[in-house]
Amino acid sequence: MEFGVLGAHFGVGVKENQPPFSNTAAQKLNFKDYLRYRTIALQNRTIKLPGELFGSNDLRNVSVLLLPPIIMASAGMAPAPEVGKPSGDAMLVDKLPEEINEMKIRDEKVEKTISYMAERVVGQGSFGIVFQAKCLETGETVAIKKVLQDKRYKNRELQTMRLLDHPNVVALKHCFFSTTDKDELYLNLVLEYVPETVYRVAKHYSRANQRMPLIYVKLYTYQICRALAYIHGGIGVCHRDIKPQNLLVNPHTHQVKLCDFGSAKVLVKGEPNISYICSRYYRAPELIFGATEYTTAIDIWSVGCVLAELLLGQPLFPGESGVDQLVEIIKVLGTPTREEIKCMNPNYTEFKFPQIKAHPWHKIFHKRMPPEAVDLVSRLLQYSPNLRCTALEALVHPFFDELRDANARLPNGRPLPPLFNFKPQELKGASLELLAKLIPEHARKQCPFLGF
Repeated sequence: MEFGVLGAHFGVGVKENQPPFSNTAAQKLNFKDYLRYRTIALQNRTIKLPGELFGSNDLRNVSVLLLPPIIMASAGMAPAPEVGKPSGDAMLVDKLPEEINEMKIRDEKVEKTISYMAERVVGQGSFGIVFQAKCLETGETVAIKKVLQDKRYKNRELQTMRLLDHPNVVALKHCFFSTTDKDELYLNLVLEYVPETVYRVAKHYSRANQRMPLIYVKLYTYQICRALAYIHGGIGVCHRDIKPQNLLVNPHTHQVKLCDFGSAKVLVKGEPNISYICSRYYRAPELIFGATEYTTAIDIWSVGCVLAELLLGQPLFPGESGVDQLVEIIKVLGTPTREEIKCMNPNYTEFKFPQIKAHPWHKIFHKRMPPEAVDLVSRLLQYSPNLRCTALEALVHPFFDELRDANARLPNGRPLPPLFNFKPQELKGASLELLAKLIPEHARKQCPFLGF
């Protein structure tokens, strides 16, 4: 059987001197035809999964090429990765635009003027620019995200961040508008500065050919779930871009803070949303299927991808394109059933997929992986959005039981970051049984509103 350029991409039925598959070729096919060819090709090749090749030099070299470029520093916002750009260990330092060298903000709450001196650029992208700055009055280091503002509309990121107040969400300190000589209006978000990202921490261990200590995997994933329990249940916001680059971490305390709410939105039932959202490796299958009435479960899928990546040391679903992402998912979860497809997008229920069996989760991870870790990944990565556990349900999973131990410590002997200082909003809808599992007895004084 000959598959043309699609077969060449998969390494099956390839004619001599045939050019490799390109995105241009994919664009000539509609989505369903492309997916059909890709899955047929998948059915006719030997599938090698991350777990089977773990430690292979070939896989390591390939995975480096597929990973997004490193973000040199994080400052309340991690720019969207642009594959193909070189990266290194040096801090990204660009020349500051003249108009942002020094800024003064009038804080009406305390009736005083606050001055910020910009120090260096730490992130740039299509969204705008992020730079590190220092408050001249207090010496505090902050991050300022500067984005071009359309005068006709309100800024949704600003509206969202004004609603948020949580220990695992980056804090908005101030905001102000500025203009250029060309009369362009810019919104400046003054955010707390957190020096590292989960992405960079994971990269550190990967480069050293080491696995991230399991206590860190638990801490980071738990705190991400706390942030999501808060924004999903208490605020009704879907982040829509959960990925390691958007998870800030204090390297000393290992407290995690969710950042970059540029894609975040309050999801209203019955109102359509764009499906081309979320970074590729972490994109839920319903988004790939073009669903427009999705739920906050897309964030839960992303968390499952992040957890699996921290456990494996590399992305679980490193798709090279949107549709290829679905093929990577099918290689692990198998072909979705008709009912699962209906849950993701009813328009695809009649589409015939080649039948591919699911690969057992325990074979994807190494033999010494705790079964609780594998079980949590499987509960987060379900085709049907309604079958994925919620962020609150994930928090009580046995994988995190170690964190509830009163004697638990970081590897250096220091105490764990605050994990049980819950807010009423993030416990919305929790049963008494769940609360009893969630908050250990030694920490219940931190939640007096529960009446324990």
